Amino acid sequence: MNRLHPGLAAKLLASLVALFLLMPLIAVVPVSFTSRRYLSLPDGEWSWRHYISLFEDPDWGNSLLTSIQVGVLASLLAVLLAAAFCIGLWMLRPRFAGLMTGFVLLPMVAPPVVSSLTLYFFLNQLSQWNGLVAYDRLGGVVLAHMVMIVPYAVVVIMVSLSQLDRRMDLAAQSMGASVATRVFGVVLPNIRFGLIGAFFLCFLLSWDEIGVTLFVTSVETITLPRRMWMGLRDNVDPSIAALSVVLICVVTLVIVGRAALQFRKARQSG
Repeated sequence: MNRLHPGLAAKLLASLVALFLLMPLIAVVPVSFTSRRYLSLPDGEWSWRHYISLFEDPDWGNSLLTSIQVGVLASLLAVLLAAAFCIGLWMLRPRFAGLMTGFVLLPMVAPPVVSSLTLYFFLNQLSQWNGLVAYDRLGGVVLAHMVMIVPYAVVVIMVSLSQLDRRMDLAAQSMGASVATRVFGVVLPNIRFGLIGAFFLCFLLSWDEIGVTLFVTSVETITLPRRMWMGLRDNVDPSIAALSVVLICVVTLVIVGRAALQFRKARQSG
C-alpha cells in the first residue's frame, strides 16, 4: 500500500520540483500587467492595456489564423504522405526498407540550419515558376513545415502498424480483397488512433516551428511564433507576455478539462 501512496516528504518534494519548473511561466503573469511599453514588472500600477492591444491589433489575429492554416494543412499532408509510405512498407516489405526509412527520417536528424537553408533556396527557385508554393507564401510555408514534421508522423504511424496483426491483412488478401479494400477496410481502421495522434503531434510541431519559418518568410506570411519573435527583436512588446498568459490559460483549461473527463469516465465505470 505504501508503494501506491507516497508519503508526505515525497509529495512535498514533488511539489517543490513542480513549482521550480513552473516559475518561468508564473513570472510572465505579472509582466503582462505592466503599464509600460517595454517588458518590466509592474511598478505599483497594474494595467490591462497590453491585453486590450493584443485583441484590438489585427496583426495578431492574422498571425494566429495563419498559424492555424499552416498547422492544419501541413499536418494533413504530412499524415497523408507518412501513412502512404508506412503502409506501403508494411504491406510490401521491400528489400531496402531500412534505407528508405532512414532517408525519410533524415530531416529529423539533420541540423535545423541546414534544412532551413535548403528549403530557402528551394522555395526561391519555385518562386520563379509560380506564386503559390513559393518563398514567403502560404503554400511555401506549408511545404516547409510538412518536410520538417513528416518524420515524426512516420514514427508514430510505424509504431501503430507494428501493433497490427499481419494475419488480418493476409486473411483479407486470401479472400480476394483488392489493395484498396485491404488498406481502407483493414489497415486504416485499425491504426486510426495512431493517425489522429500523428496529426496532433504534427500540428503542435508546426505551431511551434520558428527556425525554418524565419528562413522561408519575410513580410507577407507571418505566423504567430514569428510575430512573437519580431516583437522581441524589434521593440520588446509586452503584448507578447499577455499572449503567453493567454496561451498558458488555454493549455491549462485543456489539461484540466481532459483530466476532469477522464475522472468522470473512471467514476462512471467504477
